[in-house]
Amino acid sequence: MRIAIVTDSTAYLNKEEYEQDNIYFVPLSVIFKNEVFKEEVDITSDAFFEKVRESEQLPTSSQPTVGDLTALYQELEKDYDAVISIHLSSRISGTFQNAYSVVQTMDNINVYPYDSEMAAAGQAYLVRAAAKLAKEGHSVNEIIEQLDKIKQETKIYFIVDDLTNLIKGGRLSRAAGGVATALKIKPVLTFRGGEIIAYDKIRTKKKALKKIESLLAESVKEKDYPLVATVVHAYAEDEAQAFKEQMEDKFPDVRFISSFLGPVVGVHTGEGAVGMSWTIDIERL
Repeated sequence: MRIAIVTDSTAYLNKEEYEQDNIYFVPLSVIFKNEVFKEEVDITSDAFFEKVRESEQLPTSSQPTVGDLTALYQELEKDYDAVISIHLSSRISGTFQNAYSVVQTMDNINVYPYDSEMAAAGQAYLVRAAAKLAKEGHSVNEIIEQLDKIKQETKIYFIVDDLTNLIKGGRLSRAAGGVATALKIKPVLTFRGGEIIAYDKIRTKKKALKKIESLLAESVKEKDYPLVATVVHAYAEDEAQAFKEQMEDKFPDVRFISSFLGPVVGVHTGEGAVGMSWTIDIERL
């Protein structure tokens, strides 16, 4: 059985990964007044944050339509028997629900939507794993079983400079965000059950990054499998690179990679967000 792996643009994979691993994606969009830009297609991450700086009004984001997903699946049915479609958390976007609604309309290919319950690097781990397993000839059920295991072991922690957009967009509760904003603290945020929550409340970004480091240290000590960690940022490459280099020195047994938070996630985190996620390194099992 030939299985296609589909995701959306919020996985923020690079061009080589899409091409070499036969991964397909459907883009989400950002909207500046009446201008609509499909991320990773019409606008890059850097161009987005530059445009935000110049814009008087904050942009909004938009999920792919049922038509967008249907068109992609119909194209894939020419060469594949099934699709595993992995998307950002259904608690923060309707992308997964739209993929799910398409399932019954597809006659010539079986579509299996999968809720990552995460976004960005966490979502990307699942996509890479699915692509690897599909190449190795595993069945749909076997792949989904492995995705569930990886998802359970994946940790995500990040810090934003300003919580306003997360609160306004409903991605962070007003109660948690309001307290943090009023006290001018830098909460360490995480995903739990597909929702963004405040994991810990810390006064400075430097101390918040140290907290993330300590959480990684706990995982390194506890886990009996190799770890891969991704340092992500929203238009804060120098800060993220410095943090990654520090982590590489302190955790030589962890494989570190870099990624970014693009336009759609950047709408909510704002510029300057930095974080790290880690999980099972399937490349070294």
